[in-house]
Amino acid sequence: MGVVTGPEGRIRVGHDAEGLAVVTNLPATLPGLFDAFCALHAETVAVIAGDERLTFAQLNAEATRLAHALASGFGIHKGDRVAIAMRNAPGWIVSYMAVLKAGAVAVLINGWWQADELRHALELTEPKLVIADAPRAQRIEAAGLDPQTVTLPIERPLREALAPILDEGNGDGALPQVKPEDDATILFTSGSTGKAKGAVSTHRAVTTGTYAYAIGLATLLGILESEGRPPANPPRTMVAVPLFHVTGEVPVMLNSFVVGRGMVLLYRWDAGEALRLIEKETVTYFVGVPTMSLELMEHPDRDRYDLSSLTDIAAGGAARPVSHVKRLQNAFEGAQPALGYGLTETNAVGCSNFWSNYADKPASTGRAQAPLVEVAILGEGDSHLPPGERGEIAIRSAANISCYWRDPEATKALFTADGYVRSGDIGYLDEEGYLFIVDRKKDIIIRGGENISCNEVEAALYAHPAVSEACVFGVACERLGEVPAAAIYSENDRALDKPALLAFLEGRLAQFKHPAHVWVHDEPLPKLGTGKIDKVKLRERYRDALEPSA
Repeated sequence: MGVVTGPEGRIRVGHDAEGLAVVTNLPATLPGLFDAFCALHAETVAVIAGDERLTFAQLNAEATRLAHALASGFGIHKGDRVAIAMRNAPGWIVSYMAVLKAGAVAVLINGWWQADELRHALELTEPKLVIADAPRAQRIEAAGLDPQTVTLPIERPLREALAPILDEGNGDGALPQVKPEDDATILFTSGSTGKAKGAVSTHRAVTTGTYAYAIGLATLLGILESEGRPPANPPRTMVAVPLFHVTGEVPVMLNSFVVGRGMVLLYRWDAGEALRLIEKETVTYFVGVPTMSLELMEHPDRDRYDLSSLTDIAAGGAARPVSHVKRLQNAFEGAQPALGYGLTETNAVGCSNFWSNYADKPASTGRAQAPLVEVAILGEGDSHLPPGERGEIAIRSAANISCYWRDPEATKALFTADGYVRSGDIGYLDEEGYLFIVDRKKDIIIRGGENISCNEVEAALYAHPAVSEACVFGVACERLGEVPAAAIYSENDRALDKPALLAFLEGRLAQFKHPAHVWVHDEPLPKLGTGKIDKVKLRERYRDALEPSA
């Protein structure tokens, strides 16, 4: 680490006005990052999407053209919000770059959302323009909203895909000067309060998160080179996670610009197709929720493919079962597992555990991403607890978001007085600084990397006229980590059942939020002394009932 970030290192670290560690010799804005690293890696293939291949120089040139078109053809000015609602595609990446080059704030819309969820996000952020693919544009229209929307045929080659925007602009005019403290992105996060909140990040925050990951990769590369075994293949990552998630945006996409890593796009998750592309495109790095790596190693065709290019299999977004670590090592002998822990509110930074360290402590999410990130365990009054004591995990860095959009109360509750973000997770640090997560404080479920608010699902269930009481909670799942389950009491409809409830939720909630298990009671649900439904008792009851089938 010292070789990379020390006085003579390639990445120089100083401190900002708040005393937080920041990189001082690399661009602190995203337009600057794109221009610098696309020039540095100009001829390197940046994106592989089917038969289409685009270099970093081509990406940057197209993004600059698109930024001018957004400004001249759609009146996008510095500070305007522009929403992106698309599946993974070259057009998503270039639209993201262009929005930021135009000085606007990129609002990243969850591609799985249905009408009610889209309505909330767009009414909250009020984007001046929505850039969408056809399915997402249709859903927005179905939501009864009428924002200015441009629909891109993203299945076409990039220049054709961007034509609906490019044809409206004249390419004239200078792009605005963007500052590190300017707002850059709004990502959505589901907390315990129900509806998604918009997490606002400055350019400094997003670039700091990106450099935290770049420092980690540079350190690992230095270790390999010092041992006389440099990588046999140029770096390439499979983009199997959605780009609208912070994992897809920061450690996968933006980090690839910095380290000159090609991105192989997978439009939707398919383990068999992933294996084929790993061989065909000599993918070296794979990251996804733990479910994905499990499906790779369990796929019946795994041994048919040459996967020797793969050197790293990372996971984030959800806990990876300890039992999977050894299985991964056995299934992919040339690749080493890794695990990361971060939040949307921290631009994905937090802790990382990799290679032999991960094998030694597979139950840990690793140590803080030095030198840019600090991790603390909070006790009473936000005091910092010593190693071994359990409390709420908190993260501090210049990569933390600045606020929740138009939600000062939630913003105030997020931060401690000394600038740490409260994670909502309970854990402890060992004597070596390794973080162990043991519980969750917030009432959310993490299903294969997707955060689900129990309150939001309960609210949707209560909209059914026959539901008198509803309680949603997480139950363990070997493949997805955990899934939502619901206990329902219906006072008037004894015929109410799971198919009827799921049919009711169709179009109201994204599929990943639908309960995997539903139990309909013919008597009121158990209550606490306060009159609230006893969620702990219900969870324990049905956890025991599900164990034989697990």
